[in-house]
Order: sequence, then C-alpha cells, then structure tokens
Amino acid sequence: MAEIVTLQELKDQLNFTADQGVNDDALLSRKLKAAQNYIESLLGFKLEETYGGADQEEAPAALVEAIYQTAAHWYENREAVLVGVSAQDLPFGVWPIVNEFRRWSF
Repeated sequence: MAEIVTLQELKDQLNFTADQGVNDDALLSRKLKAAQNYIESLLGFKLEETYGGADQEEAPAALVEAIYQTAAHWYENREAVLVGVSAQDLPFGVWPIVNEFRRWSF
C-alpha cells in the first residue's frame, strides 16, 4: 500500500518535536496505515490507484486531511473504551469529507 501521508507529516500534524525521538514511530506507522485503509474502505477504492501516480493527480487535500485526522485521533485515543472520560467518534468532518469522494454503485 502506497502511503498518501508520510510518517514525518503525521508527526508534524501531532506537533511532535525532535526531543520526542522515534519511540512511537512503529505505533504511528501502524495508525497511519490503518487510517488510510479505513478511509479507503469508506471510499470504496484504493487511493494509490486513483491519486499520486506519475500520470495521476495528487490526492485531494480534503482526503489527506481525513487521513491525518483519523490517524491522529487513533494515536491519541488508543483504546476502544475509555473509563472516566468522554470518548468521541471520529473527528468532526472525516465522514463528510470522505462522503464527497465516495464511489457509489447500485
């Protein structure tokens, strides 16, 4: 799977600083791959088949943002259930973004 968002870009999104090192790189990479996979499943197509190739357009900024938001949300909220905290679904805006680019078939 070709990644639309790089690990460094996700770290920038999360405001990681140099002193935070690489301790969470494996976890961040896993969240990033899962986020792209999840967005692709909602879209109904693989992003690299449509965007980012030599003769293809870049991925729309809104879809890239949906991947950022999803990966960051999953990194910051690592458990499915949180005790004593108000948990939220995916960040506001992810579903409306994805919905604009979905491939519908009947």
